Amino acid sequence: MTKFACALLAGLAIATAATAQTNVRIRGTITSVDAASIAVKSRDGRDLKLALPENATVAVAKAVRFDEIKEGDFLGVTSKPGPNGTEVAVEVHYLAPTTTPGQSAWDLEPNSKMTNATVQAKVVGTASRELTLSHPGGTQKVVVPEGIPLVRTVPGTRADLKPGEYVFVSAQAAADGGLTALRIQVSKDGVRPPQ
Repeated sequence: MTKFACALLAGLAIATAATAQTNVRIRGTITSVDAASIAVKSRDGRDLKLALPENATVAVAKAVRFDEIKEGDFLGVTSKPGPNGTEVAVEVHYLAPTTTPGQSAWDLEPNSKMTNATVQAKVVGTASRELTLSHPGGTQKVVVPEGIPLVRTVPGTRADLKPGEYVFVSAQAAADGGLTALRIQVSKDGVRPPQ
C-alpha cells in the first residue's frame, strides 16, 4: 500500500470517528439551564449536561381530551400488550406531519411499542374507548383507557426551560460522550410530555 493510500485511509478513519454520532432519548427533570447548556437529572438518576445550541427546538405539552381526537389526525401511540392480544395505550400524543409513520419498539416502559399513524376510526363505548390506526405497515387497534396522558405539543421558547420542569429530549451523543440537545419537549402548567 502506498504512503498516499495509507494517509487517505487514516484521514477517512479520523473523519468517520469525528462525525460518529448517535441519536438518544433522554427523560428527566431540569436541574439547571443557562445560555449554552441544560442539566437534567435523568429518570434513571444520572446527572447529565447537554449542550443547548441556538437552533434547538423547544415545545411545551398541552393536554387534549379524547373527544378532540378525530379521523385523519396523525398520532403517536405508545402501547403495551393487554388481555386477549389487544394493544392498550399508555399515552397518546399528536405528531408533526413530517414524522415517519410506522411501528417500532419503544423505551418508555418494558414491552412497549410506538405506533405513528393516522386515525382511521374511533369508537367510544359505554365501557371502553378505541382507536384504529393506519400506517404503511397495516392497521392497529388500540384500547385507550381513561386517565392516560393525551397530549399535543405546541411551540415553546427557552423561557419554558426551568429547573423542576420535566423534559423529553431528542439528543445527539458524540463519540466522546458529549450530548447535544436537538429537540426538547418540556412540561408546562403540570402537563408533562408523555413519551
